Amino acid sequence: MTERVRVYKGGALARYGFGEDHPFGPDRHDVFHDGLMEAGMDIEVSYADPCDGDRDLLALFHTDAYIDRVANASATGSGWLDAGDTPAFPGVYEAAATVVGTVRHAVDAIMAGECRTGFVPIAGLHHARRDSAGGFCVFNDCGIAVEYLRRQHGLKRIAYVDIDAHHGDGVFYGFEDDPDLLFADIHEDGRFLYPGTGHRWETGKGAAEGTKLNIPMPPSADDSVFRAAWSQVETYLAENRPEFIILQCGADAMAGDPITHLAYTEASYSLAASRLWQIAAEHCQGRLLATGGGGYNRPNLARAWRAVVRSLLDAQ
Repeated sequence: MTERVRVYKGGALARYGFGEDHPFGPDRHDVFHDGLMEAGMDIEVSYADPCDGDRDLLALFHTDAYIDRVANASATGSGWLDAGDTPAFPGVYEAAATVVGTVRHAVDAIMAGECRTGFVPIAGLHHARRDSAGGFCVFNDCGIAVEYLRRQHGLKRIAYVDIDAHHGDGVFYGFEDDPDLLFADIHEDGRFLYPGTGHRWETGKGAAEGTKLNIPMPPSADDSVFRAAWSQVETYLAENRPEFIILQCGADAMAGDPITHLAYTEASYSLAASRLWQIAAEHCQGRLLATGGGGYNRPNLARAWRAVVRSLLDAQ
């Protein structure tokens, strides 16, 4: 029987975090899963264990020099993997590679028809560039998933949709000149928030000029502002007919996040997930993978991601 929503759970996935006192701490995994259980949703989803990722998988997106740098820093457990946002810790290479390996497993399961949709809570590390870390993100599992879908499964037009408060700069610049990577990102205006990118005029370069959609939002934007922006995403996807959709649903756009300034409720997350399922069902055989992304207010994180899973269940 095909599973409706496969959710990934396990200590190896939870290990991706930068300490208990860090905004991106390892407790985020359990906060989400406890929220599913409290809502009684744990009996509605299917579960799968995390999976290791290997160097060949990482090299689909990242440079050899950068992979070596992370491996060396992981062995010592000291230093920074970027200019000062992403610290190394002992085992960071293995923890980050597990995020990537788990996303690959979800991609394969969806493509094989084992499940209709997948949700990987500790994933969506959208700031990592091909040659560097950024914003708590070591390896860019979303960028790797795009490359993997193309090389392993022969797909061409993949849609990456990002509703995290932060711009998905690692994915955007990683595919800025690629007209076949559909990119739609609703995020807080970069004039007010890291990484300072994702202007509306950034629509791609070269052969890809005009093929990307960046929608910066003003501080304090609420659900009504999100709904208006979301209609642009739906039009964009319908016109471009993707073969697979990746959703990065960072919970840091919820009102009350400690490091961002947007004001959504769960309603925005429900809207995005339910509508993307319908678009996926119409254009790409229901192939939809959701990744957790950011979110630093723990109750918000549980509510936002639970809303995504609830919507994916109900839409089917």
